[in-house]
Amino acid sequence: MWIEVIEATVMAAFLTPQEKLPYVRVAIRKFDALKIMMMILWETKSLDDKRYIALATPMETIGKMFGGWQGQLAKPNSPGKPGEK
Repeated sequence: MWIEVIEATVMAAFLTPQEKLPYVRVAIRKFDALKIMMMILWETKSLDDKRYIALATPMETIGKMFGGWQGQLAKPNSPGKPGEK
Protein backbone atom coordinates (compact mmCIF):
# COMPACT_ATOMS: atom_id res chain seq x y z
CA MET A 1 0.00 0.00 0.00
CA TRP A 2 2.94 2.37 0.60
CA ILE A 3 3.88 1.81 -3.03
CA GLU A 4 0.41 2.91 -4.13
CA VAL A 5 0.67 6.12 -2.10
CA ILE A 6 4.07 6.85 -3.61
CA GLU A 7 2.87 6.01 -7.12
CA ALA A 8 -0.17 8.33 -6.90
CA THR A 9 1.99 11.11 -5.43
CA VAL A 10 4.58 10.83 -8.19
CA MET A 11 1.89 10.75 -10.86
CA ALA A 12 0.32 13.92 -9.45
CA ALA A 13 3.69 15.66 -9.26
CA PHE A 14 4.23 15.38 -13.00
CA LEU A 15 0.75 16.36 -14.21
CA THR A 16 -0.81 19.69 -14.97
CA PRO A 17 -2.65 21.35 -12.07
CA GLN A 18 -6.01 20.42 -13.60
CA GLU A 19 -5.05 16.72 -13.76
CA LYS A 20 -3.44 16.44 -10.31
CA LEU A 21 -6.49 16.42 -8.01
CA PRO A 22 -7.74 12.86 -8.70
CA TYR A 23 -4.27 11.44 -8.02
CA VAL A 24 -3.86 13.46 -4.84
CA ARG A 25 -7.22 12.15 -3.65
CA VAL A 26 -6.14 8.56 -4.36
CA ALA A 27 -2.92 9.13 -2.42
CA ILE A 28 -4.90 10.54 0.52
CA ARG A 29 -7.34 7.62 0.48
CA LYS A 30 -4.54 5.03 0.42
CA PHE A 31 -2.61 6.93 3.10
CA ASP A 32 -5.69 7.03 5.35
CA ALA A 33 -6.04 3.26 4.93
CA LEU A 34 -2.42 2.87 6.04
CA LYS A 35 -3.08 4.98 9.13
CA ILE A 36 -6.09 2.81 10.02
CA MET A 37 -4.05 -0.37 9.57
CA MET A 38 -1.35 1.05 11.80
CA MET A 39 -3.93 1.90 14.49
CA ILE A 40 -5.28 -1.66 14.29
CA LEU A 41 -1.76 -3.03 14.75
CA TRP A 42 -1.27 -0.77 17.77
CA GLU A 43 -4.65 -1.62 19.32
CA THR A 44 -4.02 -5.35 18.95
CA LYS A 45 -0.60 -4.88 20.60
CA SER A 46 1.18 -5.99 17.41
CA LEU A 47 2.92 -2.61 17.42
CA ASP A 48 4.27 -1.25 20.69
CA ASP A 49 3.67 2.30 21.89
CA LYS A 50 7.19 3.51 21.14
CA ARG A 51 7.10 2.36 17.51
CA TYR A 52 3.55 3.62 17.05
CA ILE A 53 4.54 7.10 18.22
CA ALA A 54 7.66 7.02 16.04
CA LEU A 55 5.50 6.27 13.00
CA ALA A 56 2.42 8.33 13.85
CA THR A 57 4.26 11.63 14.26
CA PRO A 58 5.71 11.84 10.73
CA MET A 59 2.52 10.34 9.30
CA GLU A 60 0.55 13.21 10.83
CA THR A 61 2.83 15.69 9.06
CA ILE A 62 2.48 13.82 5.76
CA GLY A 63 -1.31 13.83 6.12
CA LYS A 64 -1.30 17.59 6.65
CA MET A 65 0.85 18.04 3.56
CA PHE A 66 -1.54 15.96 1.46
CA GLY A 67 -4.49 17.95 2.81
CA GLY A 68 -2.79 21.24 1.96
CA TRP A 69 -1.99 20.04 -1.53
CA GLN A 70 -5.60 18.97 -2.06
CA GLY A 71 -6.84 22.29 -0.72
CA GLN A 72 -4.66 24.26 -3.10
CA LEU A 73 -5.82 22.20 -6.07
CA ALA A 74 -9.49 22.39 -5.10
CA LYS A 75 -9.53 26.20 -4.96
CA PRO A 76 -10.97 27.67 -8.14
CA ASN A 77 -8.45 29.82 -9.99
CA SER A 78 -5.68 28.91 -7.57
CA PRO A 79 -2.35 30.05 -8.93
CA GLY A 80 0.23 27.34 -9.41
CA LYS A 81 3.77 27.70 -8.20
CA PRO A 82 6.14 29.39 -10.62
CA GLY A 83 7.52 26.85 -13.03
CA GLU A 84 4.80 24.30 -12.21
CA LYS A 85 3.18 22.60 -15.17
